[in-house]
Amino acid sequence: MQAFYLQQGYSTIPSKISTILVKASKITTIAPELLGYLVLLDKTCGVKCYNRRRTFKIVMYIHELNEWPSFQWDREALLPLLAETHERLEALNLELSKLGFTEQNEASLRTLTEEVVRTSEIEGEILDPAQVRSSIARKLGLADGGLRRDDRNIEGIVDVVLEATQKCDEPLTEKRLRGWHAALFPTGYSGTHEILVAEWRDDRDGPMQVVSGPYGNRKIHFEAPAYLRLVFEMEKFFAWFEGADDVDLLVKAGASHLYFVTLHPFDDGNGRIARAIADLQLARADKMKQRYYSMSAQIKIDKKEYYDMLEATQRANLDITNWLVWFLKCLIRSIKNAETVLHDILQKARVWQHLHKYEINKRQEKVLNTLLDGVFVGNLTSGKYAKMTKCSTDTASRDLIKLVEYGVLDRTGDGRGTQYVLKNITPP
Repeated sequence: MQAFYLQQGYSTIPSKISTILVKASKITTIAPELLGYLVLLDKTCGVKCYNRRRTFKIVMYIHELNEWPSFQWDREALLPLLAETHERLEALNLELSKLGFTEQNEASLRTLTEEVVRTSEIEGEILDPAQVRSSIARKLGLADGGLRRDDRNIEGIVDVVLEATQKCDEPLTEKRLRGWHAALFPTGYSGTHEILVAEWRDDRDGPMQVVSGPYGNRKIHFEAPAYLRLVFEMEKFFAWFEGADDVDLLVKAGASHLYFVTLHPFDDGNGRIARAIADLQLARADKMKQRYYSMSAQIKIDKKEYYDMLEATQRANLDITNWLVWFLKCLIRSIKNAETVLHDILQKARVWQHLHKYEINKRQEKVLNTLLDGVFVGNLTSGKYAKMTKCSTDTASRDLIKLVEYGVLDRTGDGRGTQYVLKNITPP
């Protein structure tokens, strides 16, 4: 028993725990093999015990198991999903090869924009898609609809996502992760709370826990390893991540996501960094630095299932087959969604090809690009058009009527209820 506590970072068993263990030995209503684990009033310890009418249930997290972090999985269960994923990636690359350089850049720009917006939205942070797109385009040296005011929060997450994928061939190191964290929290605050930035957490305010519910009635979903273990655990993580093995990189992407988020080494931002780490590994698997599908966008859609699966896996054993099955299915769905993005990009090319014989002013060009880029929210009206282009509503109405006449917009409704939507342009 003492060896277990030494593993948790204690030099001796705390006296309070020793007393409880003595009392526990007199309880006969539970299985004898559980007697040594009837702990605890001391919440800093790794083993949790809940008393329900003298019935005890032990809750252990996977990082507390002796075999941690020796992950296992059922290879046979993953083979069909891996085959489908690789097949869909090949089909996606084939479709991309049919696009021109400009259209490929547009596809990558859309995907990266979606990735940045959704990975932030998962954590409750809402970003302006148009501003995100502008930031990415500027950093990649691509043409964009115009410059916008910089937002430090946007610039930071954009830097992390681009650095992870554009430099996927570079090793993942402690220095690199600390740089990502500094980019996410440039002010040293998460909301109104001051946090340690570019440093491993120190648990000064108690153990790192993932909780939900109102104050005073919170549910603990997960508790990360004590900070005393972090230096050693992170060294193991980096060695495992960069280690040579015969594991399919798609599997390693899923395992690395789970591994990092289980360690939870930072005060905040662990989810976004875990998803960036998975994207880095996926970019290595694709052998392609440009991104054409967004895992975060799909995870956002399946957010509840995502958190439920993480919690169930972290409370189970080191067989992570169920997590990997879920991760690969999520990846397959994200690749399917990429097909819609490619369709929209082809549609954009067709719209401008259709319009080359007409005279389009700067206002119309700006609004059409906003619609075609998928960053416009809601329905287009003359009022919104006027606000976007800083013109009168009369001018906006004339511009929109022309676009209807040119065959790129459809008009619905009457009077104040008049709205405009993109028309599907079929190939000649």
